[in-house]
Amino acid sequence: MTRKEHWENIYSNKKLEEVSWYQPKPEVSLAFISAYSSSKTDAIIDIGGGDSFLIDYLLKQGYHDITVLDISEKALQRAQHRLESLRTKVQWLTSDITEFNPLQPYQIWHDRAVFHFLTEENEVKKYALIAAKALAQNSLMIIGTFSDKGPLKCSGIAIQQYTVATMCQVFQDNFELIDSKEIIHQTPMQTEQQFIFCVFRKK
Repeated sequence: MTRKEHWENIYSNKKLEEVSWYQPKPEVSLAFISAYSSSKTDAIIDIGGGDSFLIDYLLKQGYHDITVLDISEKALQRAQHRLESLRTKVQWLTSDITEFNPLQPYQIWHDRAVFHFLTEENEVKKYALIAAKALAQNSLMIIGTFSDKGPLKCSGIAIQQYTVATMCQVFQDNFELIDSKEIIHQTPMQTEQQFIFCVFRKK
């Protein structure tokens, strides 16, 4: 099964509240965006946004240049269905992040729980280069990923754990760390997952 087939299968057979990454309100992501966004006109791209509620809250807060990228077309369809008429205010892109070719500059790159699925060194390097290409100087990259105390697998797939130091090492060529936070995510199954969030600024 390819990576795309895996995620299409997940979003075709599991409800939103049945996946481990479900959050009724993405408070940490929203707090970082609010703290570091310079304007409601900032172009924001949510990597692997799927059918999360981040977009709903950003729209309510007045952001209006929003893009959601996900490998799963089914996930994006679910989000569009939930948003109803508001879906036209969002740009929807179906792509594997390692094959993404940004056609516009973004001020904020957000990724909660995609980056750690890239376990091959060449894919990690691709991700870093694509993010650097997508962001202008002084723009922000917010990444939430499993910490070295987090799970070794998610959705049946092996992941790569990170510390703040190893995250900085991956992105050191084009980004500098400006903030970080360790959090514990409570899953719908009442288990705990330890994450780190890092906020980087494009050099």
